[in-house]
Amino acid sequence: MIFTEDFPLILALDTSTLEEAEGLLDNIENSLSYVKIGHRLYALGGIPFLEKTMKRGLNVFLDLKLHDIPNTVSIALEPLMNIGLWSLTLHTAGGREMLEGAVQTKGRLRSGTLLLGVTVLTSHSPESWEEVNPGCSLQRSLVERARLSAEVGMDGIVCSPLDLPLINLSGAEGLIRVVPGVRIQEGKDDQKRVTTPGKAFLDGADYIVVGRPIIKAPDPLLVIQKIREQYLEVRDGI
Repeated sequence: MIFTEDFPLILALDTSTLEEAEGLLDNIENSLSYVKIGHRLYALGGIPFLEKTMKRGLNVFLDLKLHDIPNTVSIALEPLMNIGLWSLTLHTAGGREMLEGAVQTKGRLRSGTLLLGVTVLTSHSPESWEEVNPGCSLQRSLVERARLSAEVGMDGIVCSPLDLPLINLSGAEGLIRVVPGVRIQEGKDDQKRVTTPGKAFLDGADYIVVGRPIIKAPDPLLVIQKIREQYLEVRDGI
């Protein structure tokens, strides 16, 4: 059995059905401590599925990337902040007032759930970013969004592994860094800005998010073990 203590791997539970998700969790039981639940499974299972997953002893990262006017986001947070989630995401594109409102809601509810600000989606290339944000570079945007997250009191950010060197210079040193776009080996999919687990940890990731390389593997436990080995090499300076 793989030892899970201090192993900051978050499994992106991006399956098609709740049954597939539960079957996968049964298969890899006790091999990790964190799972990410996104839009599809939340739409299918709602809060009952979140609670069922947490009853397994897992830390749940709810990835909804909330982005709306400040009041709408604040009232959306209320039913989620005290059910025991480890963390949930808001999109930093919502701006200062939206993020401040979320932090205030967390404080008012005395919630221990971490609020994480998504900077720039890992599916963006510089070209696709310029298409929807003309005149503002991807690099400047992610640095300013990280800095804003720190200023308003967010707990952490979600960023591409390739963005970590810039984030480290952004003045957001106290933020937890959660990093998707991690692949065991190079491949082609909708994630444009990716790297390996070892490189992500070496560059300053506190947690990495891995989905398809584990879910689609013939032996998911073997992939988890390989990721753990890379993490320990970085942690122990091997």
